[in-house]
Amino acid sequence: MKTAKPVVQSIIVGNTEMQYLDYGSKGPVIIMMHATGFLPWLWHPIARELSDEYRVIAPYFCDHRFAEPEEGGLSWMLMAEDLCEICKTLAIDRPYLVGHSMGATVMALANSIHHTSAEKMVLIEPIFLPQEIYRMDISVEQHPLASKSIKRRNSWDTRDDARTYLKSKKLFMKWDDEMLDLYINYGMVPGETGGLQLACHPRREAALFMGGSHYDPWPVLEKISCPVLVVEGESSENRAFIDLKKAAAMIPRGSYTLVPDAGHLIPMEQPATVVNLIREFFKK
Repeated sequence: MKTAKPVVQSIIVGNTEMQYLDYGSKGPVIIMMHATGFLPWLWHPIARELSDEYRVIAPYFCDHRFAEPEEGGLSWMLMAEDLCEICKTLAIDRPYLVGHSMGATVMALANSIHHTSAEKMVLIEPIFLPQEIYRMDISVEQHPLASKSIKRRNSWDTRDDARTYLKSKKLFMKWDDEMLDLYINYGMVPGETGGLQLACHPRREAALFMGGSHYDPWPVLEKISCPVLVVEGESSENRAFIDLKKAAAMIPRGSYTLVPDAGHLIPMEQPATVVNLIREFFKK
């Protein structure tokens, strides 16, 4: 196992400050963008393995902009603009892009709408909702994901309590042990009255989910200019309402792969599989 560690950096994006992890080795740049409510440290086991060949940058898209879920949340189009600004500020041209869930969708928007140049993209379980949802004006209570996230438990007495709770939930049952440690160590912070709470507060997570329904990505998939690998988990609950095979077919240079025995959170469940997929696709 490699031992590379990132440096935590800050960058001014527009009128706000954002943190990112920087595995500052030489080589082509890979930008990795996390899923809704999670954090860049969950890329660490993957970024560490790739850092011998690539400079990996993983920004934190949770609390850099304030938004209320009841007021529409944080637009993913705005986050796509922020991603473009990161590339511009850090003078990164034609990076490799790896995104998971929300991060994958934001990267697709950045490339197709804002024409951010990219060498190749790996989109893991992107959130391309059924088109009728983008035409609806729905509340937090009506949103299938925001309505759950805003009620998420947000306090534990100890790290052991948090671990026991997480392991009891279906969402976390298949997580790699190191990934679970990283989530507890970096995805939780001291609570206001003691104990632990989530670094990405449930209201912020709900605001992110609400912001994902502002812009329909389906009409612009054909404008994605680089080779793209769309990755789907065999047991992902999203397969019931998101057609990622169709999405991959609409991307001019798109391809599709299915990961056996994986849910929506493929990077957290099978980091070694994700490393291999990235290496193989980027070296083709």
